[in-house]
Amino acid sequence: MERIQADAVLVGAGVMGATLATLLQQLEPGLTVLILERLEQVAAESSAALNNAGTGHGANCELNYTPIGAHGGPNLHKALAINGAYEQSLQFWAALVEQGVLSGPGTFLHQLPHYSLVWGEEEVAALAQRQQHMAALPQFAGMAFSRDHRALWDWLPLVMEGRSAGEVMAATRYGRGTDVDFGALTESLVHWLQRQPGVELRLNHALHKLRRRADGGWRLDVDQGGKRVQVDSPFVFLGAGGGALLLLQRAGVPEARGYAGFPVSGQWLICQTAPLIDRHWGKVYGKAPVGAPPMSMPHLDSRWISGRRGLLFGPYAGFSGKFLKHGSWLDLPASVRPHNLLSMVGVGLRERRLVGYLLQQLGQGPKERLASLRRFLPQARPEDWRLAVAGQRVQIIKQEPGRGAQLKLGTELVATGDGSLAALLGASPGASTAVTIMVDLLRRCFPQRFQSGHWPQRLAQLLPYDPATAGPDSASALAQCRQRCDTILGLREV
Repeated sequence: MERIQADAVLVGAGVMGATLATLLQQLEPGLTVLILERLEQVAAESSAALNNAGTGHGANCELNYTPIGAHGGPNLHKALAINGAYEQSLQFWAALVEQGVLSGPGTFLHQLPHYSLVWGEEEVAALAQRQQHMAALPQFAGMAFSRDHRALWDWLPLVMEGRSAGEVMAATRYGRGTDVDFGALTESLVHWLQRQPGVELRLNHALHKLRRRADGGWRLDVDQGGKRVQVDSPFVFLGAGGGALLLLQRAGVPEARGYAGFPVSGQWLICQTAPLIDRHWGKVYGKAPVGAPPMSMPHLDSRWISGRRGLLFGPYAGFSGKFLKHGSWLDLPASVRPHNLLSMVGVGLRERRLVGYLLQQLGQGPKERLASLRRFLPQARPEDWRLAVAGQRVQIIKQEPGRGAQLKLGTELVATGDGSLAALLGASPGASTAVTIMVDLLRRCFPQRFQSGHWPQRLAQLLPYDPATAGPDSASALAQCRQRCDTILGLREV
């Protein structure tokens, strides 16, 4: 049996694990870091370009990030938090490009406008109000609104083709949007990491068991094609996408109690017909159907996958007991524990709309999928589109004081009280906010290095603009940050 020791073990070689490993090397190059991946390549699950929306989630176009508040107008709290987090990701990538860690932003990052699109007088009025509130803030300055068909034709010619002149619809446009190939980004980060002393990547290594050692650290039993590998480390990060919940439960820590998972699968329609691709430029988000999870917001996107541009529409939601795309049908029943069974039942009864929506999606055939596409593209032809399976997501089910079991939408970091183990649960907008999430992890799990070490100073060099502490001159600081990042990353207003 092989035995290994490392200062930090990161389970999962996706964008989260790669971001955390890169941060650790930037902050303290002497640390030994072991990355374990059960598949034969990195970024093959949620980080792979085909398995996610690829939207640089800056809250520019996603209507579920700006719900109607108690005052009747849009609540922008979540949108501002997500926008600030994505700004930190852009800063980090810019710093890595400057250092030569990332050879060129064009391999993973492309700029294109972000649009929100709605139909009907009520939704048009709500979108106009949303734009007024958002465009007044420096984070979203420049966001434009129009219900005029001539303007919409200029913005979205493929979307407008075949529509009647009297159709009531409107859109907002934000020019500083992006499309991100998180798989290509992960591969670039891992390529650099493998050249750093003390960093080791092990593919085809599946974590089966982890347990506390007497000294407070962790012992991991890992399988490599039937060969047993034992790993000891004072710190473990479970960043295995939907599989993180099962691994967290195996750790037997009290912080895992009450958590459960609700898996949601997805499919895309993909177009690679050159004339259509050339006539659409942007990401166009609509509203999710009633009862649908936010990850099911329909959107028509220009996408770059493995360097090739195409169009994607979807996602079409479905249900699978798997927690990973390459997972097991037994994942869901294996996650059931006495402490989360009632939570799962309670959410199932309360979220009847969601269950009904998923059943409706499961019953869809080619005609129904084409009808959804034609809401966005009235003249869409089935021969121009093919169906592809997207990634698997696991939404969090969690007990909340005074509210009972809740279906949580988004990502959540779970860490033990001593900071020796952390796990990332949940789904969108995870990848876009990876840097903010991993910095939060470092603060929670390595507090001593922030109190008496050099990590705060080094982080300030990598992330000079912190939206949470920008203060009264935040607009000026944001403008300076964006000017620097845009120059390095090749972004501009479009």
